[in-house]
Amino acid sequence: MKDMLELSLPGFDYKVKKQNGTVMIFDIVRKKYVVLTPEEWVRQHVVHYLVEKKGYAISRVAVEREIELYGLKRRFDIVVFDRSGNPWLLVECKAPAVALTQKVFDQVFRYNLTLAAPYVAITNGVRHFCGYMNQENDFCFWTISRNFPRRGNYWPDSLFIRKSHPGMPVIDRTSYPGRDLC
Repeated sequence: MKDMLELSLPGFDYKVKKQNGTVMIFDIVRKKYVVLTPEEWVRQHVVHYLVEKKGYAISRVAVEREIELYGLKRRFDIVVFDRSGNPWLLVECKAPAVALTQKVFDQVFRYNLTLAAPYVAITNGVRHFCGYMNQENDFCFWTISRNFPRRGNYWPDSLFIRKSHPGMPVIDRTSYPGRDLC
């Protein structure tokens, strides 16, 4: 779309339509047209990237489903499930203009208290962070564009950037006591 920012994720063939003056984009997971917002543009890029480039089965991908967190209803952006139907990867998407701050990391980790996915990612379509909690309870990062997981693959520790890397947010693990995310 000419009005949407170019992202640092691969392009894809998309279907758009105008409905009552609102631009809609077809979501291959939800199998319906949804309002095209900057965040949705990012979400659709990530969904297509996971399915078309990384080989995840579309039947194991969920988009914008409701979860309950401390008695409140929330919606995650994307979850990829393993073969047993357990959450495996949780992805939080933001609009390109939204900075990926500690607040965004806190949000995805709060969601993961309910989901318990071993892998977590955040993206605004321009910058991407993905990783896992290791046995020392450090959050280990890698970038989606180079090392995002293919289904069934795991990565050597050498691919990860430790939480103390300059410019990376520090994940405050003490905010989530008693919960092992891995």
